Amino acid sequence: MAKEAGKSKGENLAQVDPSLSTLHPSLIPVIAIDGPSASGKGTVAQRVANQLGYHYLDSGALYRLVALAARQRGISWQDAPALAALTQTLNIQFDNGGILLDGTDVSEDVRTEQTGKGASEVAVHPEVRAALLDLQHSFRRLPGLVADGRDMASVVFPDAQTKIYLTASAETRAERRYKQLLEKGMQADFGEILRDLQQRDARDSQRSTAPLQQCRDASLLETDHMTIEDAVHFVINAYELQKK
Repeated sequence: MAKEAGKSKGENLAQVDPSLSTLHPSLIPVIAIDGPSASGKGTVAQRVANQLGYHYLDSGALYRLVALAARQRGISWQDAPALAALTQTLNIQFDNGGILLDGTDVSEDVRTEQTGKGASEVAVHPEVRAALLDLQHSFRRLPGLVADGRDMASVVFPDAQTKIYLTASAETRAERRYKQLLEKGMQADFGEILRDLQQRDARDSQRSTAPLQQCRDASLLETDHMTIEDAVHFVINAYELQKK
């Protein structure tokens, strides 16, 4: 069972106007941001959500949580039936920027390179993706949602008002990751990071179910030579234009 702690903005609005509580989900705006690993889409999506006052869904965190829980329970990342069954039992809470798994704060554990690799491996299984679909849909609440991942625009929210494919070259992404690790005082090998990202890209784009790809109706956002602020502005501008 997955939960999100705290009272949502949508619930507050519904208290002010009860008619909003029955609003069909398709009428609630969604900004879907997809892209490869380490492209910076999570940082951009979070800032866009904050500026708009919308809810935020980090779908990658869900797959990381499945990978982490599987490792803790001795379940192979290749055992699709066991992973899907595990997914249905997890108690997940997102609270004030932290992540709780079965009551334990795992905010740091889910961000390790090993867990990221595991997330990419468990995400190839259709059974796991199906098990997480309803949970992801539950984040669509008033006043709106910004969701980032690999298949937000193509599978999870195909009716999203705004679709963005945010990417950068593997070399740029590896350099960013390398610097992040060094800033945290961790050892890092640029070549190893680059190879790992390239392997993840291949795995994510070649999987049979919901492969990573740019939707035909998604705007391309290449961030190799952009700041985070530039990318946030691009997304919000695209959203405002499509609202008109």
